[in-house]
Amino acid sequence: MSEATTMEGTIKPDVALGTGRRKTSVARVRLFQGGGKLTINERPLEEFFPIEQHRKAVLAPLVGTGMRDQVDVSIRVHGGGVTGQADACKLGIARALKSFASEVEGALRDNNLLTRDGRMKERKKYGLRGARRGTQFSKR
Repeated sequence: MSEATTMEGTIKPDVALGTGRRKTSVARVRLFQGGGKLTINERPLEEFFPIEQHRKAVLAPLVGTGMRDQVDVSIRVHGGGVTGQADACKLGIARALKSFASEVEGALRDNNLLTRDGRMKERKKYGLRGARRGTQFSKR
């Protein structure tokens, strides 16, 4: 992923990579110059995310920067649930776009798309039934 410099200026890299994480989901994103094709785990977006809300989350960085029809995106995602995977894809696309075209970083930051959501599941503590729930009180 090296950039070449010529007399005209800087040439965009042919492939941009980005990693997105949310809860226990990890998405590895590859961005190419192209016509707007988006595949997740070698399946089309509509097949992998049938819920409209998840599709909008994945497409948010591309729509927000106006690059929906200018790049092809290939994503490998695993772990977690559907919503976590969608948000991991969103962050990965945003990071890949930032390295692909640095002029869109301002638009990504304004839409809060480069911020990692750090909320994770709290661990279970010893002596308790869950992270915070104690055992039921028994009078006798």
